[in-house]
Amino acid sequence: MIKRLKRRFIILATVSLVVLISGIVAGMNIMNFNSVVSNADSTIEMISENQGRLPMYYGYDVDDIFDDIDDLIFNYYGGGEGYGGDNDYDDIDSDTDDFPERRFVPGGRAPRGFSRDEAEETRYFTVLVNSYGTAVGINTDRIYAVDQDQAAALAEAIVASGRTRGFVGDYRYAAIDESGYTRVTFLDCGRSLDNFREFLKASVLMSVVGLILVFIVICYFAGRIVRPVAESYEKQKRFITDAGHEIKTPLAIIKANIDVMRMDLEDIGEAVNNDETDPADDTAAEPLENVRELTGSLNESLSDIDGQVDRLTTLTSDLVYLSRMEEGDNKPTMTEIPVSDIVSETAEPFSALAQERSKELELDIAPMLSMQGSTKEIEKLVSILLENAIKYSPNGDTVRLSLNKEGKNIVLEVRNKTLDPVNDEDLAHVFERFYRTDKSRNSEAGGHGIGLSMASAIVSLHGGKIRAHSGDGTEFIVTATMPAQ
Repeated sequence: MIKRLKRRFIILATVSLVVLISGIVAGMNIMNFNSVVSNADSTIEMISENQGRLPMYYGYDVDDIFDDIDDLIFNYYGGGEGYGGDNDYDDIDSDTDDFPERRFVPGGRAPRGFSRDEAEETRYFTVLVNSYGTAVGINTDRIYAVDQDQAAALAEAIVASGRTRGFVGDYRYAAIDESGYTRVTFLDCGRSLDNFREFLKASVLMSVVGLILVFIVICYFAGRIVRPVAESYEKQKRFITDAGHEIKTPLAIIKANIDVMRMDLEDIGEAVNNDETDPADDTAAEPLENVRELTGSLNESLSDIDGQVDRLTTLTSDLVYLSRMEEGDNKPTMTEIPVSDIVSETAEPFSALAQERSKELELDIAPMLSMQGSTKEIEKLVSILLENAIKYSPNGDTVRLSLNKEGKNIVLEVRNKTLDPVNDEDLAHVFERFYRTDKSRNSEAGGHGIGLSMASAIVSLHGGKIRAHSGDGTEFIVTATMPAQ
């Protein structure tokens, strides 16, 4: 149990960490990719607004630059000696070839644009497509990797598909209507996408390395985290085992004293019966009758005490057995056993018990089945399930036991009708210790609510699973599935 708890803790912590880190890495990369797409779309939009050309933006008009210099000199000299009042830059023609154009297209300064360095690094091409889907204008001056024929083919295919935005390889494109035509602008995003891919690889690699390191740390500290639970659980099992052994001794003594008292009462009864008393003597007959009544009453009380002692002894033995079953060091030796023969031989005697209680036992056991297990434990499993089914089924019911092989598993199933309807809540707790579907905890049937817990422990010991279910609420079906080999 502690190993399962430790394993579940490691799995839960690791899964939670994987989900968290995956979400963070995915979020960062999605934001990064969206940034690439957003910047590309913004550039394409500016190119489309300028009829397929990229605007450059210096931030100042050339004439404004000289005006600012003139003002700076004037403020420095304060208009005094050494300053002639007219700057030497007024004669410079800002429209000469000594200064680069402010933009690639004629007209005034664009509200948005690129510096010359940014413009030189931007690679794009545009294609103007008419209403018939034919390229009528192609501009590939700003790119060398694509010729005009390739550009025309790409643009015509995009217009024909009806898509307006997307990627073709490393090119981001946008198809925008322009005076009855469609201008398809392609922007080379290779460098940005390469950076995105490198970041994606690095983030995934670092996440995997981090997860491995954290997993190692979790495995190292998991033992320490579950150690208090393990110690508590071990103390509980040790208490049950030790208490069981301690209780057995006084129970044995009580049992022996009961037997001695019963023998003494029998001797008293025989002495009274053999006493030769004059029947006419009423004074002597009355005390003898009182002795007989007292002896009978004491015998009944002793029988009740004896029954309860037997019940407590059985409960103690079952608790000790269950505790040992859950201890990893006390597992029985597993060998290949003829499970069909074992189940059949164990179930046969219960037919008489079922008939005694006005019920029937129906067996459906596939022959020649074998599995790795313990003969003693399988016998106990069958006994527990059949005893439980016969005990808690109504008179006239047929208890059915089946044993079959399904795939690589041995399936043992016991089903019976119930005295009262069962619900999902009861079915979820029937394998817990001391759980009863009867909330009044009436023990007239003789059980003490630990049998199915023992059955569950036996199945788990064999590496299988057990479950309780009901078809229509009036049946109680227990199915144990164990590996065949």
